Amino acid sequence: MAENLAGKVAVVTGGSRGIGRAIAQRLATEGADCLIVARTPENLATAADELAATGRRIETCAVDLRSLEGCEAVQGRLDDTFGRIDILVNCAGATQAGPFLDLSDDVWQDGFDLKFWGAVRLTRLLWPSLGEAKGTVINIVGGFARTPAADFMIGGAVNAAFANFSKALAGLGLRDDVNVNTVHPGQTVTDRLDQVFETRAAQAGITPDEFQQKIIERQGVRRLGKPDDVAALVAFLCSPEARHIQGTAIGVDGGATSGLF
Repeated sequence: MAENLAGKVAVVTGGSRGIGRAIAQRLATEGADCLIVARTPENLATAADELAATGRRIETCAVDLRSLEGCEAVQGRLDDTFGRIDILVNCAGATQAGPFLDLSDDVWQDGFDLKFWGAVRLTRLLWPSLGEAKGTVINIVGGFARTPAADFMIGGAVNAAFANFSKALAGLGLRDDVNVNTVHPGQTVTDRLDQVFETRAAQAGITPDEFQQKIIERQGVRRLGKPDDVAALVAFLCSPEARHIQGTAIGVDGGATSGLF
């Protein structure tokens, strides 16, 4: 594989597991050194050991991005390690599903604090350096930004706000020469999704495989997504060949979203 990102430095939040981990792997494989960010030191250490096989320099930062202090810690870690940045991938964040009347203010606030505010704050802190590098920002948002669901209101609201922010940021990026694009993964097979399927399958009295097949049939897709599906697109959007792609939002959901936008 050609090293399209040789000499680049990437920060990937949520980079220890799932989609974020796959993105960091793909960016490193294509030549980028990476600072991966997540909350759990043990998961970060495991991911860093595996990513080191690419031959790239891999650094870690174990912080909680729910607070400004956590985001500032990432900036400090970046300054202490690489001292520069070319690529920021905002991938951290999970939101809770459930019946609307069961979701308290604290649960709503938590959903926004990590996925939305973490990305906003970190992007704001790193934007001057991204401008100096004529860099790239990729925001991993999610298909529920486009398709609201009654049992996933927090995720839909957070994703919609994040998508709007991303579009506006792309306008600023035109002025400051920073590429900004959004990726909307559909349901993607990760450890977290596996746990959700196990719980919901047990509630329905069927096996997790049977539950997954029902989801595939309901969505009318060939299969559920894989983290590598998202990672491949992100790597392309970070490459020189994609420099003219700006302010777009691309779904990686196998065609599950039938709307025009």
